[in-house]
Parts: sequence; structure tokens; C-alpha cells
Amino acid sequence: MRGVAVALLAEDRGRLNVLQRCLEDTQMGEVVLSNAGFPGTPADSLLRQIQELKAEVVLVDIDLEQPARGLQALELIHASGAEVAVFAIGGLNEATTVVAAMRAGAREYLEHNVTASAMVEALNRFLATRGKTRTGSSAGRARVITVANAKGGSGATTVAVNTAVALQEVHGGVLLVDFATLGHAALHLNVHPSFGVADALQNLHRLDSSLLDGLLTKCKGGLQLLAGPQEPYSQVPTAAELARLFDVLVAHFSYVVVDSSDRADQAARLLCDLSNAVLLVTQADVVSLWSAGRMKTFLEEGVGRERVRLVLNRYKKIPGFDDEDVETATSCKLLWKVPNNHQAIAPAIDKGVPVAFQDSVDVGRSFRQLAAMLADAGIKEEGSLDLVYQADKSDSRKKPARLMISPARAGQ
Repeated sequence: MRGVAVALLAEDRGRLNVLQRCLEDTQMGEVVLSNAGFPGTPADSLLRQIQELKAEVVLVDIDLEQPARGLQALELIHASGAEVAVFAIGGLNEATTVVAAMRAGAREYLEHNVTASAMVEALNRFLATRGKTRTGSSAGRARVITVANAKGGSGATTVAVNTAVALQEVHGGVLLVDFATLGHAALHLNVHPSFGVADALQNLHRLDSSLLDGLLTKCKGGLQLLAGPQEPYSQVPTAAELARLFDVLVAHFSYVVVDSSDRADQAARLLCDLSNAVLLVTQADVVSLWSAGRMKTFLEEGVGRERVRLVLNRYKKIPGFDDEDVETATSCKLLWKVPNNHQAIAPAIDKGVPVAFQDSVDVGRSFRQLAAMLADAGIKEEGSLDLVYQADKSDSRKKPARLMISPARAGQ
């Protein structure tokens, strides 16, 4: 029986021989193309060869010292329209390269010294999903939106849950991922998950659409939840593990909303890198804004620059303090303001019925409008959403007084 048709691309012929021997040892793959060199332009004849030879999988060997050419090749193959799965081969310790490869369209990222058993697992995952369509939309990869707190208690989970609910109601195909160290999203949705993120990470070696479906929790309105841990969970996944998990998630949904809550670790940065937009939830008080500025800097230290936007939660107008002050204090662009309505939010959380279901409430409408903005935004070349906040006319007037935020004042 004919194996999986595989094209091998590497800059070094020695590496081509290594990969070919590895593939032969799997007894699953058939090499239809072995090329020393990468495509350089969208019109490169190598891209036509891949399609004409009906390759199903393309292995791209990324140089450990100079990964740029390999990453460019990934982007060109992904943009060519060829219906192939791209496997990147490279160093697992370079988080920036791993994330860039997955964002460029790689379905798998395998260790430089890949073994036949690891290749078998990757090919089996490919075969398990071949021919299956995603939930919701079949075009492109899902939009990934991560929601984070500027400081504890700012309301990231509330924003994440309600944004996901609103997206599901209008567009469908939405997955909410609870990446908090102690998951609360299930309480907001009044569901009782049996499995969650920790189980997915522990079974990455065999994670496919069928296993993923068994790990998800179905919620009201069709929203699906990959729940957070029910006990404190401090393990930080590697860049390769996160990239592998999200590659599966974005292939089966139209929108993936991630609640990272109070995480301020390497996982939080990696989530930012893997996202099209990061909503940093804060409030308009001195300590919250001071924290927001520092969290913004922390999150953008990876490759996810220009993805972080502020969401002012529990918003009330403050005389002498406007949107420009918020952006100056945090060095972060303001995206949205969620009105303060404790009377509606508190019972919604207690009952497990998100306020986004209530179109008659101002805060419910606000979440629906935020979801519409995220869905309608264009995607820039580097992968971030083109998000622009249109300030209210009433907020555009200059205020006579200015509240300046500084580390010294925040300590008072």
C-alpha cells in the first residue's frame, strides 16, 4: 500500500539523507521529492513541483543557527494554496523559532534529531485528521484571542467568558481555553468538566480531533470549553508543547478565546506570541494602570509585539481623566471600555449564566459589540488583528486636569 507522499526540503544534502532514512524507518512515508534548497518567491518552480507531485506532507528542515530562510519557506508553502501539511524540523529550545514556525503554518514541530517513533506519531496525527473539516468555518486557521489580567481581580475571566459566548452566538465554532493556574471559567458557565488543559498537554503525542472532542465540555449555546485545573497547577508547558496544542485547536475551530487570568510566566508570553490579539484587562485606578504598563512590557518581550490592547473593565467616567491619560500611563493602546454594572455581573457569575446572553443589559451589549469588533477586524501581515478604538465624542475634549501615573504615586 502506498505510504504518505512526502516532500523533503533542506539546505544541506546531509540533512536530506538523515531525514530520508528516518522516514524510511517509519515504513509509512514515500519520498516524492528531495530538494537541497528552499523556495525563494511565490512564483518559485519548487512550489509547483510540490503540487504536481501531489505531496501530502512537506518536511522543512530549519537551520539551527540561521532559521530565517526555513521560516520564509514555511510561509511560502502555506501561502501557495497547496493542500499539504507542513512539518518543521528544528531546535526545540528556541521558543521564538518554534512559535514563528507554527504561526507560519507548520502543523508539527519536531526535534532536530527526530527519531522514527516521533515521526510515526506525527504522521499518525496527520492521517487521523486528513479529510476532516473544522467546526464552523473551513477557511484558514482560527483567530486566537488571549485575555489577561493587569493585576489580580481585574476581571479577565469575566471578559473571556462573555466574549466567547458572544462570538459563539453570532459566528459559532468557538472554543474557550482556561489557561489559569486554577480554572474558574467552568463556574462562570455552570458546567462540570471531567477533563481539561492538563489532560490535553499530557496526551499531546496522540492528540487528534477525536481525543480533543473527548476532552472538551459542551456549554449552553454551543460554546465548547477546554477547562482549567480544578486544583492549583503550576506546571509551565514548553514552547513546542504549546505550539502543538494550539495547532490542533486552531485547525478545528473558528475562534479560540484563551483566559490566561493572572499568569505572569513564560506560558503567558508564549500565549501572547501565539495569539492574534491580547486583551489586557484593567481598571482605571492608579495601581491597576501602573500594573497594566508593566504587564504589557512583559507580554511583548517575545515575538507578539503590537498585539496587546487595553480593556477597561468596570468603567466609570472620572472627571479630569480621559482615554489619552490611560494610554499615556500604560504605554498601551485602549481598545474597549466595559461599563460598571455590578448588579448584573455578580448574579450572572453566581448563577453561571453569562451576562452576554442578556442583550437588554448595557454590559451584555458591550460584550456583544466587543466580540463583533474582534470578528470584523482585518489581519495584518504579521498576524495581529487590526484593532482601532473609536473614542466617544464626549471623551475627545481636552480636560483641564491630568492624573499622571508614576511608580512613586502608585506606592502611596
